[in-house]
Amino acid sequence: MKSITSPNFSLMSTRYKLIILFSVAALSLVAQENTNQSKFKQLYEELPTPNVYRTASGAPGHQYYQQKADYVIDVELDEKNHTIKGNETVTYTNNSPDALDYLWVQLDQNIRAKNSIGQLTSTSSIDSEMSFGSIKRMHDKMNFDGGFKLDHVTDASGNKLSYTVNETMMRIDLPRPLRKGQSFSFKIKYWYNINDRMKLGGRSGYEYFEEEDNSIYSIAQFFPRMAVYNEVDGWQNKQFLGNGEFTLPFGDYKVNITVPADHIVAATGELKNASSLLSNAQRKRWESSRTSFNEPVIIVTQEEAEASEKEKSPSKKTWTFEAKNVRDFGWASSRKFIWDAMAVKISGKTVMAYSFYPKEGNPLWEQYSTRVVAHTLKTYSKFTTDYTYPQATSIHTKRIGMEYPMICFNYGRPEEDGTYSKRTKYGMIGVIIHEVGHNFFPMIINSDERQWTWMDEGLNTFVQYLTQEEFERGYPSRRGPPQNIVSYMKGDKSGISPIMINSESILQFGNNAYGKPATALNILRETIMGRELFDHAFKTYSERWAFKHPTPADFFRTMEDASAVDLDWFWRGWFYTNDHVDISLDQVSWFKVSTGNPEVENPIAKANEEKDDTYIGGTRNKILIEKTVDELDEKSIDFYTTYDPFLTSILEKEDYTEYIEDLEEQELALLSDGKNYYELQFSNIGGLVMPIILEFEYTDGSKEVVRIPAEIWVQNSESITKVFILDKEVARVTLDPLLETADVDRNNNYWPPRMEPTRFELYKAKDKSKDNLMQKEVKAQEREEEIKKEAEEKDAEEENTEEPAEDK
Repeated sequence: MKSITSPNFSLMSTRYKLIILFSVAALSLVAQENTNQSKFKQLYEELPTPNVYRTASGAPGHQYYQQKADYVIDVELDEKNHTIKGNETVTYTNNSPDALDYLWVQLDQNIRAKNSIGQLTSTSSIDSEMSFGSIKRMHDKMNFDGGFKLDHVTDASGNKLSYTVNETMMRIDLPRPLRKGQSFSFKIKYWYNINDRMKLGGRSGYEYFEEEDNSIYSIAQFFPRMAVYNEVDGWQNKQFLGNGEFTLPFGDYKVNITVPADHIVAATGELKNASSLLSNAQRKRWESSRTSFNEPVIIVTQEEAEASEKEKSPSKKTWTFEAKNVRDFGWASSRKFIWDAMAVKISGKTVMAYSFYPKEGNPLWEQYSTRVVAHTLKTYSKFTTDYTYPQATSIHTKRIGMEYPMICFNYGRPEEDGTYSKRTKYGMIGVIIHEVGHNFFPMIINSDERQWTWMDEGLNTFVQYLTQEEFERGYPSRRGPPQNIVSYMKGDKSGISPIMINSESILQFGNNAYGKPATALNILRETIMGRELFDHAFKTYSERWAFKHPTPADFFRTMEDASAVDLDWFWRGWFYTNDHVDISLDQVSWFKVSTGNPEVENPIAKANEEKDDTYIGGTRNKILIEKTVDELDEKSIDFYTTYDPFLTSILEKEDYTEYIEDLEEQELALLSDGKNYYELQFSNIGGLVMPIILEFEYTDGSKEVVRIPAEIWVQNSESITKVFILDKEVARVTLDPLLETADVDRNNNYWPPRMEPTRFELYKAKDKSKDNLMQKEVKAQEREEEIKKEAEEKDAEEENTEEPAEDK
C-alpha cells in the first residue's frame, strides 16, 4: 500500500477544473462500460417476466392459483421385520386453468431401491486404509432391499388405473382430463423396508438399541406423495437424487398409525384419540401442560418409559392424527419416549411445544429441548409470519437433523454418564432452532426445495442466527456473521458454485446453500438496508407467501418493493456469481490548500525538503561541498553558503498581493479555513462490489466511521478515488473496521499499512530413539480414532444427502 503526503495544493479556475473532470470521466466510462454493466445491470434478463400469477412487485398475482392434495392414510409399523405397510386415498383438486391428462406422484423411498438412479450416481472411493465399518456400509447399502413395493393403484371405486413408475416418480394416467375446479381420488396400497439409519444413513429410518432390543423410529417419506403443478414448471417431476429435497402441495391429512401398544407416537397434526391411548395420569399432565407457559410439564415420565422398554407389549394400538393445510406428514414411534410439553402464546393463540426423547437424551433434553422449541416459535413469528399450526414437536435422534410440518428429528446426545460438552449442548440447541425453524421455511413459506435449496436452508439459517442471538447473547453461531464465511469465499473458485444453481449441482453444499445466503441476508440487514427497512421487507415477503409457493424472483422483487432499495447489484454479485469481497485501500494522500502567501508556503516547502529522502549521490555531494567550504577563504564561503532558494522575494510578495485582491470573500475563506483534504484510492480485487466503510482515527485520539453506499462503484467497478474534507488530521484509516462485508484480506484494509499475523504453533523435537515406539503407538491410536470418526461422519453425510446435523 502506498502513502503520499502532499501538504499543499493550489486552487485553480473552475472552468479548467470542469474540463479535466469531464474528460477523465468520459474516458473512464468507455473503459469500464462492460464491467460496470455486468455489476450493476438490472436483473431483467435473469428474472421471469411478471404476469397475472406473479407480479413485478413480488406479490402473488390476481390469478395466482395452487393445487390441493388431501390424504387419508392407514399405516402400520411392523417392529419385528422393520417394515411399513400402508393404504392411502389421495384426493387431488385441480385449481389451475389447465386440463390435466395425468398426475405425477413422488416415490421418494425408491432412491433406496437396488440399482436406483440415486444409488448409481452416488460416488465413492477406496482409501489406502479403510475401516471394517466403512466396507460393511458399502455392502449394506448395496444389498438393502429398499423402495416402495406397490400392491395396487386404483380409483376410488377400486378400478385399476394405468400407471408408469420412472425411478422416484410415478405417472397415473387419468380416465378423462381433470379440468379446473374438479377433483380426482385414487388409492395406493404399498409397503417398504425401513432402513437402519445407523448403518445406511438417511433422513428417516430407525435406530436400534441392541442392549435392550428396542428402536426409535423416525418416519418420513413413508407414503406416495403428490408432485406440484404450477405455472412456473408445469409438473415439478425432477427425479429425487438426494440433495434436492421436496416440492409438495398443501392439503389436509388424516393419518391412522398402528404400532405396538406400549409405543408413544408423535406426528404432524393433532392427536384425536388420546383418551384411548394415554393413562388417566398422563391425560391430566397433558391438560396441565396447556396452561404451563413458563416451564415444560412431563406427560410421559422417564420411569414410565423405562418400564415400557422392559415389558414390550404384544398388542397394538392405533394413533389418529389430523392436520389441516400442511404440505407433508412425518411421525416418530418408540416405547423409549419420554414426553414433555409447554404452551406458547403467539398473537393471542396458544400453541403447544412438545419434545419426545429417550433416557439417553437426558439431562440435556429435559432441560433445553421444549424451551428451545417455544423460543424458536416466538422469535420466528416475530421476524416472518405468525405460526398458526397447533403444535411443534422436537424428536431426539442420533446424528441427524430433519424437518417436516410440526415435527422434526434432532441430534444432541450426552455421554453415557449424562455429561456433555459445550459443543454438544450448543449443537443440540442450534439444530433444534434450525429444524423447528423449517416450519416457516419451507413448511409455511413453501418454496421449491427440489430446485432451490437456498430458499429454505439459507433463509432459515439466517433467521436461526437471529433466534440464537436472542436465545443467548454471544451464542457461538457457526453461520451468519460475515467473518465466518471468509475461508469459503476466498477458496478455489473451481470448487465454489453460485447460490442460484440447481440443488443437485451445488458444490460445498453447506457453505453454498446455508452459510453464504445467511451471511448475505445478514449483511443486507446490518449494512446495506438497515434493520428497520430489512425487517419490514423480509416480513412482507413471509406474509405474502405464507401457505403459497414462492420463487427466487418473488423474494428478490419483494425485498426491493417493500424497501425502495435497488438490490439488483447485490443479488447479481452474491447469488449469481462466485466472486468474493476484497476491497483494497491502495493509497492515502494528504493535502492542504496552499494559501499562496510565499511567507507562509516557502518555510513549509523548505521543511518538507529537509524531511524528504535524498539520492545517495546528492548526499555525497553535500559532504564534498562542506569539506570544500572548510578550505576556502571568507569571500568564497559567502558564495557557497548565502544562497537560499526558499527566501521570499519582492516579486513573490507582489504576485501574492495581486492574487488576494482578485479573490471573493468565499474564496478567501477557503484559503484560510485550514481544512485537511484526504484522497483515498481503492481497488476492487475480489469482484463483489460492496459499500465502503471507513474508520478515521484522528491525531487527537477521536474516531469517526464513514459509510459509503456500494453505488460508488457504478462508474468504475474496479478502482475508485474519493476525497474527504476533514477538520482534523488523520492518524489511521481502517477499511471495514467492524467486519461487516466478509472482506477476505484484511492486510490491505489499513493505512498506515498493517499486517494481520497468521498464527502457527511451535513444537519441541524429541529424542526419536527414545520416543519412537511410543510415537508409533500414539499414531496408531490416533489413526484408529480418525477412521472411527470418518465412519461416523459418513453415516451422517453419505446417502442422507442432508448436511451434517448442525446444518440439517
